[in-house]
Amino acid sequence: MAVRRFDPNQPASFEFTPENLAWAEATIAKYPPGKQASAVIPLLWRAQEQHGWLPEPAVRYVADMLGMAYIRVYEVATFYTMFQLSPVGRKAHVQVCGTTPCMLRGSEALIEVCKRRIHPEQHHLSDNGDFSWEEVECIACCANAPVVQIGKDTYEDLTPELFEKVLDGFVKGEPSKPGSQIGRQASCPEGGPTTLKDFIKAED
Repeated sequence: MAVRRFDPNQPASFEFTPENLAWAEATIAKYPPGKQASAVIPLLWRAQEQHGWLPEPAVRYVADMLGMAYIRVYEVATFYTMFQLSPVGRKAHVQVCGTTPCMLRGSEALIEVCKRRIHPEQHHLSDNGDFSWEEVECIACCANAPVVQIGKDTYEDLTPELFEKVLDGFVKGEPSKPGSQIGRQASCPEGGPTTLKDFIKAED
């Protein structure tokens, strides 16, 4: 894994909005006394959602809320690639799964769309600052490959054309419905279920 460091340009401070602060306090309260550190990942994620990416002051803020040493929270933030330590696209940061199932189903073509529409290299902002992208490891939707994740949502069963439509939706501020983009239910075969289709009436 590449070394991950905080962006050199940081905001002066960070604090949760009143709504997010209430959410954070309720989340911390779910854990037994002395186990508040277990809330570190959800709090960091909420901080990232609020700010758009995860700045260093937010990491210290979360550490103070949980009574953790700064270095312990730095370790979490820098280990998990779900945390973006530099600015990402204002409208969407696209994570393209490049693991074997997605690669075999066409993820390389999705990466080419990112290179053409966003930036030739990952971890760079588009010219207008609205989009960024990166290749990631398994997003855990292998049966519906290829897949991209934007925020909390996954967009599955993509072709380059369907992926273009997903991006167009974010351009317009009208994101597509997450999940399969071909109407597949769960991980059923394309075209619908092929087994257990006959209804058998139970005996009286």
